[in-house]
Amino acid sequence: MKRCFAFIGTVFILLSWGCATTQDLDRLRGELSARLDAADAQVKALKEENTVIRSELKKTDEALEALRKRQAETGADLTELRDTVRQLNGAVESLKKDTAALAARLNRKDDEVKDLREKIESVSFKTNFLENFLGIGKKEELSEANGKGGHSNTATKEALKGKADREVAYAAAYDEFTQGKYEKARAGFQAFLKQYPDTEYSDNAQFWIGECYYFEKKYEKAILEYEKVAKNYPEGNKVPYARLKQGLSFLNLGDKAGAKLILQQVIKDYPNTNQARIARSKLVEINQ
Repeated sequence: MKRCFAFIGTVFILLSWGCATTQDLDRLRGELSARLDAADAQVKALKEENTVIRSELKKTDEALEALRKRQAETGADLTELRDTVRQLNGAVESLKKDTAALAARLNRKDDEVKDLREKIESVSFKTNFLENFLGIGKKEELSEANGKGGHSNTATKEALKGKADREVAYAAAYDEFTQGKYEKARAGFQAFLKQYPDTEYSDNAQFWIGECYYFEKKYEKAILEYEKVAKNYPEGNKVPYARLKQGLSFLNLGDKAGAKLILQQVIKDYPNTNQARIARSKLVEINQ
């Protein structure tokens, strides 16, 4: 553009001087026209470039606006995500508390189940023992006689008149035992053994002395009395029971090593018996 104005200035100078020819003017006009066309082309190019720039700027603005929207949406998503995470954390904490409470309840249930098992085993032992000695049958016969002849003490005494003195003494001591009067029962069995040391009931009486101490939780004394069963009546049917109860007594005293030795001996000496089965069960508990 500056060149075009300079060229026009030159034309005016020539004209003012009056020295320009027609040929010079034509040449100058041609150059002027060419330069004007070039200037128009540049202007057109600039306009097109400006249009392109404006289009690019518009696209850039649109892109920026879209980016702002995405940032806003992302911010909203992040806020929502944070809320979700907080809710999840709260749920996790609640689950942890519930799990801890459940574990505590399970532990209490385990203790209750353990206590119940011990009670069941105690009852089972007593039941087995009741079924394995003759005194129970005689006691049941006595009860039947009482039912037929009345419930008075007189009828009981009459029913016992035909029994041998030793059976009467044994039945009386055992009756105290079944009522949970362990001190009186123990004294009765001890008196029985002093008077009748070698009868079909003697090994039973010695065993029940050990049981009296066991149920009184006097486990050291129970162990000694159970040992007398094996020592004084090795051929009696109460020896396996006595050995097993010795092992349980050691276990109740907290002497797991002593309990394991005795329980293992029960399994070895009396295989395929109920006593061996119980001994195995107790060994599993000890080894856990």
